[in-house]
Amino acid sequence: MTERVLAVDGGNSKTAMALVDVTGRVLAQVRGPGASPQNIGLERSLEVFEGLAREVARRAGLPPDGPIAAHTAAYLAGADLPREEDELRAAIEARGWSATTVVGNDTFALLRAGTSDGVGVAVVCGAGINCVAVAPDGRTHRFPALGRISGDWGGGGHLGSEALWHAVRAEDGRGEPTALVGALLAHYGTATLAEVVEALHFERVEFDPHALCPLLFEVAAAGDAVAGSVVDRLVEEVVLLARVSLTRLALLDEPVDVVLGGGVLTGTGRRVVDAVEERLRAAAPAVRVRVVDVPPVVGAALLGLDALGAAPGAEPRLRTAYGTPAHLVAGG
Repeated sequence: MTERVLAVDGGNSKTAMALVDVTGRVLAQVRGPGASPQNIGLERSLEVFEGLAREVARRAGLPPDGPIAAHTAAYLAGADLPREEDELRAAIEARGWSATTVVGNDTFALLRAGTSDGVGVAVVCGAGINCVAVAPDGRTHRFPALGRISGDWGGGGHLGSEALWHAVRAEDGRGEPTALVGALLAHYGTATLAEVVEALHFERVEFDPHALCPLLFEVAAAGDAVAGSVVDRLVEEVVLLARVSLTRLALLDEPVDVVLGGGVLTGTGRRVVDAVEERLRAAAPAVRVRVVDVPPVVGAALLGLDALGAAPGAEPRLRTAYGTPAHLVAGG
């Protein structure tokens, strides 16, 4: 038990767990559904986590009951405030998976996955949008990331809703013409968006704004001005989150990493990433902008190995196990 870390990346759309020994060897891994307590409630979240934890233990050849690891490193969507982190940590500790447990927001795992030391800024844009930062001396900066009530703009659901909003207004004459109209008509298989609005209103069709997000980027990439304005607004928001975090930690002039992740940012090609890098460097010329290329569960595992004081060779071994060369990050 003293040689293992149970790493948990609990996102809105999926949960990943890995059992890693202190040398960085992956003993077992498993994936399951999203289990954010904000979406499905704490009790159901714990049921999902418990099932996955016991499954990863089974795959590693461990007994079905009892401790799984020395340390649990759980980085979860929905752990946005200290109170939520404390509640989740107490609930996970009660499961008896390990002797010690750390619970944090999943964006910290993204930051560790994209850096050699967990220092810098991470911006994630997936189902929602969030940003955290860690200074070399351990100081942190973060946002509540509770949606519109905490000032957020962005995330797949928000962007998909914006696509529908602009398309509906273009069709009925309130907005500028946009190719989003044709893209959404093809998506829904209707003659007009007015039909779509009625179907959504009467719940004959389930509204899934996340499914519209890729259409927004496709239309923008083809040169549509309206769709492009939404993508530009996302770029501005990502830059703003990173710049505020760098400013609050006095890192604007430091050569730190800004890590981008999440399905929206990683699925847009270079258009968003290059624009973010160009605009951010105008304020912070020494920053290094990169897109994370290992799953966030790797970051959770690395934070767990950091907590156990694992040997330096554990990190490259773990990264290589997930298909990434040992020199993944600058300075690593």
